[in-house]
Amino acid sequence: MISTDLAKPFIDECVRQGITNKHQIAYIIATAYWETNRTLKPVKEAYWLSEAWRKRNLRYYPYYGRGFVQITWKANYKKYSDIIGVDFVSKPDKVLNPKHSMFILVHGFKHGTFTGKKISDYIGNGKSDFIGARRCINGLDKAWRISVIAKRMIEVVSKVV
Repeated sequence: MISTDLAKPFIDECVRQGITNKHQIAYIIATAYWETNRTLKPVKEAYWLSEAWRKRNLRYYPYYGRGFVQITWKANYKKYSDIIGVDFVSKPDKVLNPKHSMFILVHGFKHGTFTGKKISDYIGNGKSDFIGARRCINGLDKAWRISVIAKRMIEVVSKVV
């Protein structure tokens, strides 16, 4: 599982943005863990394949998934360009900067930026729907697997928060 040292930057960013519920934080970290193929480093979608492959196969090229949460589509790159003040539209790879990617991950969960669903819609205030929380990012794709990771992450988060 993830060490407290690896989890701490995610926890710090969550707290900085006002997310202090341990279960919400655990779910956010679990999502980053899953979306980055367990690396917890900002990655490009299908990072094991070439840029030429992405250009041929991804209909939203060059705005394919990048970061801790795989932000996609030009509208999302533009939205976060405006929020952060960094031109992600002209230079999409800037999303790979861990500072930017971390902000996008947490902000998207907190405000429902990607799907209109917020982490607080599913977790917190007596709710603990770790399956449904996947709707904040990507429907129910891999929801069960991420929920298992999140439940294990609660212990790690509790050591730091």
